[in-house]
Amino acid sequence: MKKTGFLLFLLMFFVTMVSVQDRVAAASAASVGNIPIILDGNELQVPSGAQVTNVHGSVMVPFRVIGENLGFDVKWVQKSQKVLINNDSKAIELVVNQKNAIVNGAKVSLDNPPLLQKNSVIVPVRFVSEQMGLQVSWDGANKAVYLTSASEPSNPDNIAGAGDGDTPFGTDMQTGGTTPESSGSSTTTPPSTGNALISGISFSENRLMIASQGGAVTPKVSKLPNPDRIVVDLPNAAFSPDFQGNAAAGVGSQGQLDVSSYPDVKSVRYSLFSSSPSTVRVVIDLSYPKDYSVYNEDPDSGLLIVDLNKTDVTPITPVTPIGKDGKKVVVIDAGHGNQDPGTRGYSKTKEKDFNLAVALKVGQLLENEPNIDFVLTRSDDTFLKLEERARIANDLNADVFISIHANSATSTASGSETYYQRDASKSLASVLHKYLVKSTGLPDRGIRYGNFHVIRETKMPAVLLEVGYLSNPKDEAALFSESLQNSVAQGIVSGIKEYLGVQ
Repeated sequence: MKKTGFLLFLLMFFVTMVSVQDRVAAASAASVGNIPIILDGNELQVPSGAQVTNVHGSVMVPFRVIGENLGFDVKWVQKSQKVLINNDSKAIELVVNQKNAIVNGAKVSLDNPPLLQKNSVIVPVRFVSEQMGLQVSWDGANKAVYLTSASEPSNPDNIAGAGDGDTPFGTDMQTGGTTPESSGSSTTTPPSTGNALISGISFSENRLMIASQGGAVTPKVSKLPNPDRIVVDLPNAAFSPDFQGNAAAGVGSQGQLDVSSYPDVKSVRYSLFSSSPSTVRVVIDLSYPKDYSVYNEDPDSGLLIVDLNKTDVTPITPVTPIGKDGKKVVVIDAGHGNQDPGTRGYSKTKEKDFNLAVALKVGQLLENEPNIDFVLTRSDDTFLKLEERARIANDLNADVFISIHANSATSTASGSETYYQRDASKSLASVLHKYLVKSTGLPDRGIRYGNFHVIRETKMPAVLLEVGYLSNPKDEAALFSESLQNSVAQGIVSGIKEYLGVQ
């Protein structure tokens, strides 16, 4: 009986310990919440159920959504629980619950193994930073993860051992370098050569005004919820030596404006957010969600304005009326352009040139369609932001939006793919893909989900065509042939007509 009683005690003790361990593990793996992920100023759309998560002190992020927005080809192999990620220079293999990854054939150790979280694979943010060349930062006050494309790799020490508190990547509104908490003091970071100098920040008449001198300032602006705020990042900018404010002391120092007389706004904070690259950040903490517009009142004055009153954006109006007399409206988008060449081909061709050549040919064919009006987002080697491309289509209330691209991976990858982001676009993707494969004669790589900005932010059915692989010498030669470009253009027009039901 004593032996039986002792065994029963051991069993109960074991069950209790397992239960406690499960609770501890669940707590350590608890989701940080619906924390936004901001990539180069744009908030990524994270699939439902997939969240930024803290696991054993390591911040984990959904990998597919980041990989696809960076142009990687991301595949999930259900049977082996593998994630395969490829672009023109990197091949990555991750296996759920295994702590080692394979990167270009070499074994790489992860802080934590990838985990399957409601049909989305999450990986340590350190791995994202190291393998994708991103600068990763945490804004504690605003509860957001910021990913910034950079030529220099981010310092992995800035993202190690992140917990679920306010400072997984450093202090509030801070990233990079040595934090005041760890060094005991903050140091002044002199402006780098070529940086714009911020000489003044003020808030008046519900408008944030940022005065700069010595260089152009191109802001990256994000509107974030929970809590509601507008975040304005000014890359390649630093505070002028004459700037009157606490933030001029260096990275980690913050300043704040008096906005007590403005009920829409709780506070306006500013800081030197990063020293490499030098970036000034201004945060407007809102009392409730509010729209805004960003503009220069006088392009030569160096005065940037974030206006909480002026929310109307002047639509891009074509020279001739569009969509009159019951005509269908089609927007053709040639991806990339100007300083953004897109992917490079096997023989150094540029994707932007292929995209434009096909788009122009599509436009020439659509000119002969009496029941279709069309607009090209670009008709020459011009750079357009992704949001501008989507806005053109939305302002025109277009019926369909088609973005033309070429792909890149290994030298053996070949074929045509069609991407959609919303269920409303699946039918268009199916029709366009049928004609795309027929017109190229390349392998059929299928219709796929892709979380790309231009097909996510457009309000009408929208697809992105990856016509072929410039990294494959045979695909590349075909894509830059006049005959295939004409064939693809005709296929796109035939697909548009079938989908819209026009003669």
